[in-house]
Amino acid sequence: MREPDDWRLLESTTEYETDWYDGGYDRLEQPDGTEKRYYWAELPDAVVVVARIDDELLFVEQYRPTIRETHLELPAGIVEDGESYTVAAARELEEETGFRPTSTALLQEYAVATGVLRHDRAVVYADGLEPGRRDLDSNEFLEVRTVPVEEAIDRAREPPANDSTISALLLAREDGLL
Repeated sequence: MREPDDWRLLESTTEYETDWYDGGYDRLEQPDGTEKRYYWAELPDAVVVVARIDDELLFVEQYRPTIRETHLELPAGIVEDGESYTVAAARELEEETGFRPTSTALLQEYAVATGVLRHDRAVVYADGLEPGRRDLDSNEFLEVRTVPVEEAIDRAREPPANDSTISALLLAREDGLL
């Protein structure tokens, strides 16, 4: 990525690395000649899945230790090396819910929280669901739920709400899929 001509990268420092993300800062010369550190966290790409079975959508309910809340949210996960967003969506959907899609479509790819994160996310629509094999990660303790399509956005907006579920549902609705 190239900075505009009036911004100059002076230093890029990774201060810590974890299994989940890296964090650090970039020191930049700003357009007015002053210098500032811009802190960042870098996470792997992720995918959120809007999965439809007839007139219902698949959700998962899980406790999120980071914020100490239980959320009703769409299935989601990390894109593994070499995977496309649609392949990752199909894999994550089956792992989390036990359903495998026969059809997937990439609705949108976008950058998340660009003021602090280096993180891309995509929304994938999945349908033609068939029984598969559920295979939860060691830190996934979740329950599969279904929500009628016509109630999905209202349910997603009920506290506690989260950005990935709301934005994915709005994109799917905008594309005429809900």
